[in-house]
Amino acid sequence: MISLPYASLFAQLLDFVPRNRFDQLVQKQRWANSSILGIKEAPKRSTLVYANEHRPWQLYQDIFNLVLEGAQGVAKEKGKTGFRFKNPLYSLDASVIDLCLEVFDWAKFRRTKGAVKLHLILDHQGYLPTFAHITEGRIHEIKMAQRLNLPSGSIVAMDRGYNDYSLFAAWCERDVFFVTRLKDNAVYQVLEELEPNGKNIRKDQIILLTGNGAQEKCPHMLRRIVVWDEENERELVLLTNILQFAAATIARIYKARWQIELFFKALKQNLRVKTFVGTSANALKIQIWTALITMLILKILKLKATFNWSLSNLVALLRMNLFTYRDLWKWINAPFETLPIRPPQFEQLELNLG
Repeated sequence: MISLPYASLFAQLLDFVPRNRFDQLVQKQRWANSSILGIKEAPKRSTLVYANEHRPWQLYQDIFNLVLEGAQGVAKEKGKTGFRFKNPLYSLDASVIDLCLEVFDWAKFRRTKGAVKLHLILDHQGYLPTFAHITEGRIHEIKMAQRLNLPSGSIVAMDRGYNDYSLFAAWCERDVFFVTRLKDNAVYQVLEELEPNGKNIRKDQIILLTGNGAQEKCPHMLRRIVVWDEENERELVLLTNILQFAAATIARIYKARWQIELFFKALKQNLRVKTFVGTSANALKIQIWTALITMLILKILKLKATFNWSLSNLVALLRMNLFTYRDLWKWINAPFETLPIRPPQFEQLELNLG
């Protein structure tokens, strides 16, 4: 731990990556002689380009998982999902990051477009990204969802792009619960009509999927809930395997899925995951993993701070003060009252004119 108060905010932020664990990760990637944790000033762009081309992106994924451990500890103490149930709640989604095909010729998406896709799980306790995977833009979301190993009892909210009857069946059999939107052309049989209790609940039904091959893929009883979306003046038809919760709770779970959309928006806008330093697949993955590490650190700061930060304000003020010398935790709680400190090595002798 760096001795305070004579350390910049940036140096104190690096303490979120324990140095001994960092050294182990560097050794794991066989990169011991060329990786340094620390910086005194913003490096030149050419330096970053070279580093991103030659450092293994897997190191940054490992650092992400290391910082995630600490973030989850803070979230367990400070984070709240806004629901009474104790089941872990996640959102699952993917976001396309558009690229210029002429520059990123390895990232073919469509005939004239390049892209990669960031697949993400957001834990609603602290709104932490707990899983991330970067693929070519044309890889479908369902392929990644089928590879996930979600814990038994967890609830995952997702949009209807993840509609896959085999996936639903696998989750039912592993006691993983889901809330999604039912496709408009879905064929089903109503087994039971439930009382549509709750605000804006129009229908609550127990159903079986009966479309072509549906029974073979997913023979389980599911629940169809029709909700009136006041904000957009439309009906939402939800599908879930949660049979015991109130319909209004199911509707709130699906609405909470919006948090992952906000996460993607913040990632792209606040951390500039649209402009890349380097054009190789390795360089691009490094920058995305670095942005995700930064998001974890920002989430920790927001969770622990007594000051009511918005993410955009926190990012902006950190950028402005990154290399100033202050106590990080005093500054994060009182940013406008905590003045910078001038380290002794920078003090200048007074000029005696008398």
